[in-house]
Amino acid sequence: MADAVKMAEMAARRLGIEPGEMLVTSTGVIGTYLPMERIAEGIEKIVLSTNGGHDLAQAIMTTDTVPKEAAVKAGDFIIGGMAKGSGMIHPDLATMLCFLTTDADVSADFLDKVLRETVENTFNMLSIDGDNSTNDTVLIMANGKAGGEKIDSGSPQAALFRQALSDVCIYLTREIARDGEGATRLIEVKVSGAANTAEARQAARAIITSSLVKAAVHGSDPNWGRVVAAVGRSGIELDNGKMEMSIAGTCLFKGGTPVPFNEEKVVRRMNGPEVSITVNLNIGSGEATAWGCDLSEEYVTINSDYTT
Repeated sequence: MADAVKMAEMAARRLGIEPGEMLVTSTGVIGTYLPMERIAEGIEKIVLSTNGGHDLAQAIMTTDTVPKEAAVKAGDFIIGGMAKGSGMIHPDLATMLCFLTTDADVSADFLDKVLRETVENTFNMLSIDGDNSTNDTVLIMANGKAGGEKIDSGSPQAALFRQALSDVCIYLTREIARDGEGATRLIEVKVSGAANTAEARQAARAIITSSLVKAAVHGSDPNWGRVVAAVGRSGIELDNGKMEMSIAGTCLFKGGTPVPFNEEKVVRRMNGPEVSITVNLNIGSGEATAWGCDLSEEYVTINSDYTT
C-alpha cells in the first residue's frame, strides 16, 4: 500500500497534478514487492504524447505475446481501449488490466452504469484458466472534448454509446482469450434458450472453464459428451430431451441423443484458429456468450517455472 501511494505521488509530481487524481494499477507475482527504484527511474522518463497509446499497449504486456488495442468512432465521439492479460484470467477479471477512454461528453452516473453492464457481458464472461488473482482493473475516462449534447441514460445517443463501448470490450475480450498463455485456439461458447440470462451465463461459464472441454479443443476432438456434461453440472434448469449442441457449426447432440456427423469434417474445422460451441436449451429466452482458449502443454510449461 505504501508503494502504491508512493507511485501515485511520484507520477502526480511528474505530471503536475494532485496525487488524488492518479489511479494505480498493478500486476505481478503475488506477495513480491515492486522494484520501486526502477519504477521511480521510469516515471521520470515518461513523455506525454497524443499518439502514445500503442507504446502504452506494448509497455503493459507481461506474458502477453501481442498488444491488444481497439477504437470505435460512433457519431461524433470515439471510444478507445487497450488491455493486457494472458494467464490467471477468470471472472471477476483476475490478472487483467483494461484502460478505456472516450472524448464523449457523458454523465458520470451513466458512464458508471454502462461500464458495469458491459463488463458483466464481456470481461466477466472470459476465462483462460479458471484462476483468479489479487488484482484486476477496468477503467474508463471521459474528457467531453467531442462536445454536443451530454449523453445520459435518456439521451438519443445513449444506445449508440452503449453499443460502441460493447464493441470495443468484446474485441478486447476476444483478443485476451486468443492470446491466453499457451493458447492455440480461441473458443467462443454461446448458450441460448436458458430459463434466464443468469442461467445462460452460468452454463456458458461452466463450458468455457472445463479443462476437459479445453483439452478436447486443443486436440481437435469433437467430444460432445464433455460439453453436455459441463452443462449438466452447471446447476441450471434444463431438460436433456430438449437440448441441442453444436461444435464448429455441426450439430452433434439433439433431443437427448447423439447425432451422426462427419467426424473428419468437424475435426478439420476445429483445426482452425477459432472454435465455436453452441448450446440451445430450448426452455426459455436467456442467452449469453463466453470466451476462452484451449489448454495446451505450453500453458503448463509457462506456469511451472513462473518465479524460478
